[in-house]
Amino acid sequence: MHRHPAPIRSTDPRRLPAPAWIRSGIEKHGLPPAPTVSSVNRERQEPVMSLQVSVVMLGVANIDRAKKFYVEGLGCSLDQDYPGFARVTPGGGGSQLALYEWDAVAADAGVPAEGTGFRGFSLHYLTESRSEVDEVLGAAEAAGATVIKPAEAAQWGGYSGTFSDPDGHLWKVASAS
Repeated sequence: MHRHPAPIRSTDPRRLPAPAWIRSGIEKHGLPPAPTVSSVNRERQEPVMSLQVSVVMLGVANIDRAKKFYVEGLGCSLDQDYPGFARVTPGGGGSQLALYEWDAVAADAGVPAEGTGFRGFSLHYLTESRSEVDEVLGAAEAAGATVIKPAEAAQWGGYSGTFSDPDGHLWKVASAS
């Protein structure tokens, strides 16, 4: 019988299980549990577990402003609303956004809260048509976003534009058509 090699387990501290106080805070706010260990079968390079992004946490400077932007401006549903924390679901369902005070997110991650510029991260909203890309960019701008890159034909054949929410998080809105 052929035995597969043991999976590679990450030793990166950012990918280890969260401490109990963080897990209890996540459970307190009703967020779904997330996988804590990433592993790959060495021989076949196949994932041993199925990774799924359930919630994206965004650090925000002003919870009320962020709620207004995402709920009233972009049409998300407000699922949970606490002092310093809110959870919203975009119209299509699936993943959720957790809006949490900026300094608290940094403290939770153990990193300094200061910092500006590109964060090496953007959220993408895929639409069915070019007109829907334009509509989303217009709604975001009307709600307080800054259009960073107006929508235009993309080199990959689609159509896309980028906006920055009131806290500087980048959103790319794109259509394959």
